[in-house]
Amino acid sequence: MKIWHPYTQHFYSSDLPEIEYARGAYLHTKDSRRILDAISSWWVNIHGHCHPHIVQAIANQAARLEQVIFAGFTHEPAERLALELGKWLPKELQTLFFSDNGSTSVEVALKMALGFFHHRGENRKKVIALEGAYHGDTFGAMAVGARGGFHRPYESHLFEVIRVPCNDPAVLEKVFQKNPDVAALIVEPLVLGAGGMQMYPSEILRKMAQLCRDAGSLFIADEVMTGFGRTGTFLACEQADIVPDLVCLSKGITGGFLPLGVTLARQEIYDGFYSADRNRTFFHGHSYTANPIACAAAVASLEVFKSEESLSRVRRMSDWHSKRLAKLAEHPGISSTRVCGSIAAMDLAVSDSGYLSQIGPELYREFLAEGVLLRPLGNVVYLLPPYCVTENDINEVYDVIEKCISRSL
Repeated sequence: MKIWHPYTQHFYSSDLPEIEYARGAYLHTKDSRRILDAISSWWVNIHGHCHPHIVQAIANQAARLEQVIFAGFTHEPAERLALELGKWLPKELQTLFFSDNGSTSVEVALKMALGFFHHRGENRKKVIALEGAYHGDTFGAMAVGARGGFHRPYESHLFEVIRVPCNDPAVLEKVFQKNPDVAALIVEPLVLGAGGMQMYPSEILRKMAQLCRDAGSLFIADEVMTGFGRTGTFLACEQADIVPDLVCLSKGITGGFLPLGVTLARQEIYDGFYSADRNRTFFHGHSYTANPIACAAAVASLEVFKSEESLSRVRRMSDWHSKRLAKLAEHPGISSTRVCGSIAAMDLAVSDSGYLSQIGPELYREFLAEGVLLRPLGNVVYLLPPYCVTENDINEVYDVIEKCISRSL
């Protein structure tokens, strides 16, 4: 039986490293190599691999209740997660819906937004998204993501979306003026992840939220990647002093152990579906909705987030990034650099920029040969390490980047 791996062109990838175990910031291969996981294994592993507190919480829960249908039932891990997560969130966001991953949390938010206006009898069906955005690979998430290489074969099946740049609120203002029937604006706050780690200031995020509010539309914040401290605050939206109508969370929620998604909603959105009329039920669910083991892992991850002062760790990481990028910015092969919390990125000066730039897979192989897992987004090299990394770990990564770039450019 052949395994088909995600985002992998197997024409070029025939010999894949086999990971035998992992500890902290390091992966260990079957052939005894050690690889520094500088991207948190696709941005999910915030505390480091196999954190003992989360390991124990999972073992305890697995021996007690592994799974139960969540339609018509509840359980202690889900109730506790809702309670503990609520302590980190604004009081306006105290209703949550469980799903499986980041993409499904976005699907839920979009369906909530469109269903909300449908039940109110308002003809608001349009959605605005940012240019260069990525929100997942299910069909609704693909629709609000950037069109192009990722989604080209499916474009004819995706609903139309109005797109605006992330750095010019004036364009968004004009769009709202011309389109009074907008249901929602969805954004990746502060950092557009898979779109090349594009970053924009909190002032623009605040302005976008205000324009959305003024238009009577719902503001959806996709915090799947930016949540749980990645940008320096628990939610990126805190830096703009805004509370969205809907927030999508996943990735770091279980500390990288198990898949889980959450969509947070304001009370009025929940109330829009609350009715004696069963036709107004929110008809959405997954077999593993609020899986007890995943919820227990998420509770344990929040405990680690607090006990290990993760936000302080992120601030230190930001300083380490800035220090090394100041030097790398002078490299002739690098055209720009940027930092936001634990996230650092640099654009390589190559002629074929973009996600399919040939430099990406070439550097990926070189980084891996040097013992570092970095997965460039085309000509964009980025770091998004777990919070347990040391300054020596960060310096090791930058040394490898400098060495490989100097050799390749």
